[in-house]
Amino acid sequence: MNGTRTGRTPRARMPARPCGGPLYLGMLTIALSCAPAFADQLEQDYLQQKEAIGSRFEQANTGCKSLAGNARDVCVAKARADREIGLAELEAGYRNTEEARTNASRTRAKATYEVDKEVCDELGGNNRAVCDVDAKARRDKALADVDAGRKTVAASDEADRVRRESDYKVAKQKCEALAGDARAACIDAAKKRFLE
Repeated sequence: MNGTRTGRTPRARMPARPCGGPLYLGMLTIALSCAPAFADQLEQDYLQQKEAIGSRFEQANTGCKSLAGNARDVCVAKARADREIGLAELEAGYRNTEEARTNASRTRAKATYEVDKEVCDELGGNNRAVCDVDAKARRDKALADVDAGRKTVAASDEADRVRRESDYKVAKQKCEALAGDARAACIDAAKKRFLE
């Protein structure tokens, strides 16, 4: 064994197949035929999770029936908050939009406030008033954070749009040095790169 391979014949390299071959078309057909099944599966998962959230609420609510007074009210408020937050977050994951995520955050803040109000009902006098004010302040801060986050995303999108338009203007100006079809092709390429 002096560095040479024995008993093997060298393999010829296969030329690369273009993306229009029968194997590619077959894989594309399979992928496209599976897309509706994948969407159906996502919807089934969504519905199952939604049902599970409802079942969890029913169990928690049933557990609250053994309690009395404010403890029962707090328990029911927690069960409702868990259900509302769970449904909002499920919807946010399913829809996958900024609006749905914002709604989920707002729902969390409001549902947490409802639980905090029930907890405050246990207290009396000034302690209750302080608790109520604190609960409202936490809710208002959370909602303000949600709104600030939404504005930040919008500002970021706007800044990104301005950057792309500015880059397009520079690229277009560089295309002005060309003539005829080369100039048109250069401008089209700049549009595709920065504006689409």
